[in-house]
Amino acid sequence: MRRFLLRRVLLALPTLLGVTALVFATVALVPGDPLTAFLGPGAPPEARRELTERLGLDQPLPLRYASWLGHVLRGDLGVSIAGQRPVRQLLLPAVGQTLLLTAAAFLLVLVGGVLLGALGAGRPRGAAGRLSGALGTLAVSAPQYSVALLLVALLAVRWRLLPAGGTHDAFGGGGTADLLRHLVLPAVAAAVVPLGLTARVFRAALGGVLAGDLADALRSRGLSRAAVLRHCVHNASPALLTIGGLQLAYLLEGVVFVETLFAWPGLGGLLYDALSARDLPVVQGGVLVVAVAFVGVNILVDAAHALIDPRIRSPR
Repeated sequence: MRRFLLRRVLLALPTLLGVTALVFATVALVPGDPLTAFLGPGAPPEARRELTERLGLDQPLPLRYASWLGHVLRGDLGVSIAGQRPVRQLLLPAVGQTLLLTAAAFLLVLVGGVLLGALGAGRPRGAAGRLSGALGTLAVSAPQYSVALLLVALLAVRWRLLPAGGTHDAFGGGGTADLLRHLVLPAVAAAVVPLGLTARVFRAALGGVLAGDLADALRSRGLSRAAVLRHCVHNASPALLTIGGLQLAYLLEGVVFVETLFAWPGLGGLLYDALSARDLPVVQGGVLVVAVAFVGVNILVDAAHALIDPRIRSPR
């Protein structure tokens, strides 16, 4: 298992290196002038020249990338142009909020996807199976933006059951209960599409196992429907693990939009403000964190697969 993980990590290193180069080049080539955004359009040439030299913007792009990568490898993501604070200090609280929202949405994806998928696979031609298929298709087809607006319009504005944004009430708020109330709408909005995909994939995988020889053998031994379903769920778990890992990686990127819409103080809001201010170090650091998390999730999924199926560990 250690050799398998070591191989996966070594294979991920070139990917991460390519991601860092792509992130740096993309952000550096975004139209706009960070000097004007920071100093203003009427800044004197001396101030622009001094800031250009301090930020290294007078150097060629490859040299700037090499310098930035060297600092990143030492854990230094630079200093925010707009806030004049280390980027790491800005990213840490935002990453914590993003991970909280991602974890809540992923929990909804797993629970809802397994329940809908098992319901559809257990009775594929019954009313429950048809309802499961319809809900899964609706979830996959629903635009995330429309779902978020509908949730806000109904649950926050019309019925006033849940807050529309933020993490705590402005007056009299605070505590875990208040945080959970604010977490519901963005978590549901982020989870709808991956929940539908998870349900459809798990339904197909579980349906294939239920129609196979294993399920026939279990039924011939007189096991109940629930016992047969329980054994077959275990055999369908690799498919759930694969789609679950992909959806977790999707959520890490997709919640950025949801955070902006619901004023959740995570990476989404931070990156949006940084892009608006042309704060390149913050943008580069935030996108790099998301990319590293994406690669890390894939490594964890591979490791979980290797634990379930030892044949995967053997080198080909």
